[in-house]
Amino acid sequence: MADELDRRGLLLAGSAGAFGLYSWAAADAAAVPAKKKRLKLRRRAGTRPKNILVVLTDDHRYDAIGFMKAQSFGETPTLDRLAREGVHFRNAFVTTALCSPSRATIFTGLYAHQHRVVDNNHPIPAGLIYYPEYLRQAGYETAFIGKWHMGQETDQPQPGFDHWVSFKGQGTYLPGEDGLNVDGRKVPQRGYITDELTDYAMDWIDKRDGRRPWMMHLAHKAVHSEFIPAERHAGRYSGETFRYPDTMKPDVPGRPMWVENQRNSWHGVDYAYHGKLDIADYYKRYMETLLAVDEGLARIMDLLERRGDLDDTLILYMGDNGFMFGEHGLIDKRAAYEESMRVPMLMRCPSLFGPRTVEDIVANLDVAPTMLAAAGLEAPDGLAGMDMLPLAQGRAVPWRKDLVYEYYWERNFPQTPTVHALREDRYKYIHFHGIWDVDELYDLAADPQESDNLLARPGHEQLAERMSAKLFRMLEETGGMQIPLSPDAGERNELRDPKGSPAAPFPPRFYRPSGR
Repeated sequence: MADELDRRGLLLAGSAGAFGLYSWAAADAAAVPAKKKRLKLRRRAGTRPKNILVVLTDDHRYDAIGFMKAQSFGETPTLDRLAREGVHFRNAFVTTALCSPSRATIFTGLYAHQHRVVDNNHPIPAGLIYYPEYLRQAGYETAFIGKWHMGQETDQPQPGFDHWVSFKGQGTYLPGEDGLNVDGRKVPQRGYITDELTDYAMDWIDKRDGRRPWMMHLAHKAVHSEFIPAERHAGRYSGETFRYPDTMKPDVPGRPMWVENQRNSWHGVDYAYHGKLDIADYYKRYMETLLAVDEGLARIMDLLERRGDLDDTLILYMGDNGFMFGEHGLIDKRAAYEESMRVPMLMRCPSLFGPRTVEDIVANLDVAPTMLAAAGLEAPDGLAGMDMLPLAQGRAVPWRKDLVYEYYWERNFPQTPTVHALREDRYKYIHFHGIWDVDELYDLAADPQESDNLLARPGHEQLAERMSAKLFRMLEETGGMQIPLSPDAGERNELRDPKGSPAAPFPPRFYRPSGR
């Protein structure tokens, strides 16, 4: 496959190797029809399939949970309960901090460069297999309820699900003209979307007769912007005090020029969404919008308990990516900073494991193989993810010490370049493509806020070279040495405020007197 890509692509010379620049969408369109999917997996001996509930929220950053105490306000009693009674994966990440790529990774156990849903516009390649398809083949009843938003603006039922409730694109918090798609039928949206999705979820769960195991993927619109809390929660935190991040200040030494320039942009604190945004109020509405998610999960857990299923149901809660609220002068996601790529991940199933905190690096890559393991199935060959159940059970097993992050430049959001990063336990190396700027290297143990770029001064070249070599070796091994070329799509959010912060200068390391 790699040879075929190189023949089609325009090779670009680079210090770390050659990258093929080509259109994956065009390649898929020209491909021969996909072969019939092979969905039957080997069963694990001595295991009993668990009921599975995956709850996915949108843009929920890792520390926006009550027990993490990122701010002095923000209650999430149900999520706190999951952490207290189950497993808290403290170092959980997404491999691309963007809706569609992350969701495709959750369902496939593959990196974006493998499943090819590299942005919110690329179509889903024919023949891509979602792990619920394997579960359904193995006898599970399956349901998808909520935001699909993967590869295209569709609400049509997707493979692997017996029951389907979704909406087009981002959907709306309050009833809109598109409504919902329920098993292929157009149905009006009746009320606040978080509550309504919870109602659909509870109705389906309560109709299960216990003869077959079930799996539900409940994907909330919340807490995607623009944040609209339920009426009962609006203003809950209006009187609270928000602590602005230390890294929000401008002109930080060692900060890449593109990051400083992004302050005055759609995704920057000085011109957010091409207007003026109070970050404090924005975060308060975010946490108010999360309240309905927490309450809805409590209702579902109460239902499972009444049915006698709670302790034998694997509940996984996570976000599809993080969100920055002023860190590095930015809002939104896409960047390889912790607040963007790190997510909450909580898992509860007392019949499989007890309470604990896991420090190992886990990712959205690991959801598919873990859910297959909970169903008593061996994962198919070729997945990039790993089964997290041994970690949840406290067993000592070989595990990754590093993780690749990738994001590909979008023409409609031109502020953020193509990014590849290697995140180890201690160090993070961030490598940019298509810009004339400094890369980034952080010692996360000494500098968890990522405010001291070690590459801005001499002395860390060997460490950067080691991590760069490892990053590209991992990309090479997983078929990631291509940069996708996308046709123009969406509005171009490229404006700057003429009265806002000026363009940043080149990093000092690029200046050298002539004659040398």
